Amino acid sequence: MGDIKKEALSIFKDYQTVFLATVQGNKPLIRPVTLVCIDQEFWVITGTTKAKVKQIQKNSKIEFCLYLPKKGGNGYLRLAGKAEIVEDKKSKTNIAKHCDFFDEYWKSADDPNYTLIKIHPAEIEYLRQGDFQARRIKL
Repeated sequence: MGDIKKEALSIFKDYQTVFLATVQGNKPLIRPVTLVCIDQEFWVITGTTKAKVKQIQKNSKIEFCLYLPKKGGNGYLRLAGKAEIVEDKKSKTNIAKHCDFFDEYWKSADDPNYTLIKIHPAEIEYLRQGDFQARRIKL
């Protein structure tokens, strides 16, 4: 199982578009976001007034899906876990410096409209490209 976990986690790049699901009341809501991956830690940077921030503050359960297209058979990585709104200035500054697109949206790591979200994964569901059976991996 260790090899499949390593394989699944190795697919993540510094940046990728994923579809992030949050919960509002009893309804799941999904939208594309840029997922930042640094040393196998997952982050989302977003505007403070965005609906996903309010939803995570009320219910931290999230899931995201990374689509893996390939001719002859598509795959995906679904990651379930919890999201945390990070207030720590050091973390916010480090992630801001890492993101080459940060300056397009925010003035600095102190910008009140900059919210950093850390994803704490609990489980991955991985469907290799071309396979028919997904595998679940506890983290």
